[in-house]
Amino acid sequence: MRLFLAAGAISGALAVLLGAFGAHMLKQIISPDMLEVYKTGIQYQFYHTYALLGVGILMHLKPTMSLKWSGYLFISGTIIFSGFLYLLAITGIKALGMIVPIGGLTLVAAWICLLIHVLKIRP
Repeated sequence: MRLFLAAGAISGALAVLLGAFGAHMLKQIISPDMLEVYKTGIQYQFYHTYALLGVGILMHLKPTMSLKWSGYLFISGTIIFSGFLYLLAITGIKALGMIVPIGGLTLVAAWICLLIHVLKIRP
C-alpha cells in the first residue's frame, strides 16, 4: 500500500528535520535531561520509520489485514510516542509524559500485528 511507503518517507524526512532542529536550536534552550527525552523521540521515530517502510514493501508482496493494521498502528504509535516526547521536552509539562506509554503500547501492537502476518505466510 502506497500510503505506508509515503508515510514512512514523510516520517523519515521529519525525523531528520526534527533531529537537526534539536541538535542546533533546542540544545541551547532546553535542559540536557529534556534534550535526551527529545533525542529518544527522534530515535524511536527513525526505528519505526524503517518498520513502516518494511510494512509498505510487504503490502505490495502479500497484503493482509494484520499487515494493514500493523501499518496504521506504526503511524499512530509513532505520532503519539515520539510526538508527546517532543512536546514534553519542549514545554517541560510533565503531565504529557503520561500519554507516551499509550504510544508505546500502540507500537507494541503494531509489531504483534506484523508478527501475525509473518506467521500466516506459507512458504
